[in-house]
Amino acid sequence: MEKNIRTHVYHVQVWHKNFPELLNVAIIVKVNLNTGRTAKVLLFSDDLTLASEKLIDYYALRFQIEFNFRDAKQYWGLEDFMNIKATQVNNAANFALFMVTFSQLLSAKLEGVNRSSMLDLKTIFRARKYTRRIINSLGKNADEFYIDDRIFQAAEIGRIHAKAA
Repeated sequence: MEKNIRTHVYHVQVWHKNFPELLNVAIIVKVNLNTGRTAKVLLFSDDLTLASEKLIDYYALRFQIEFNFRDAKQYWGLEDFMNIKATQVNNAANFALFMVTFSQLLSAKLEGVNRSSMLDLKTIFRARKYTRRIINSLGKNADEFYIDDRIFQAAEIGRIHAKAA
């Protein structure tokens, strides 16, 4: 039980008519006790020695890896680079995946940033860059102009998941 959601995990080994080997299956059933709605998930593996907890953990890791590749493609150029030599492809792919990891670390450090919001993270740093440039263009030193981060709040108006005031 967690927050009025009851979770049952069933573990069974079954045969499937289209697969020649026995399958290890974890079945997750979640019931919202407030609404009565039910959600079901089936997780499969051909490793019969795998416990249901490990199978669930592996699927969670798998989806995190897929989300990291999605972010690398969508935000850090993994889909757009035009390299053809092996070293260049290796460097571009490693840089995109490094930036995913680095941006996740940055968003974990910044207060009020939703960990899954790459757009908010980019908006915050773009706003800070533009704010510094505007202050510097007025003949002021941006580092001396502000005492805390309040100067950036107006510039961060493009954030999707803004901090509560």
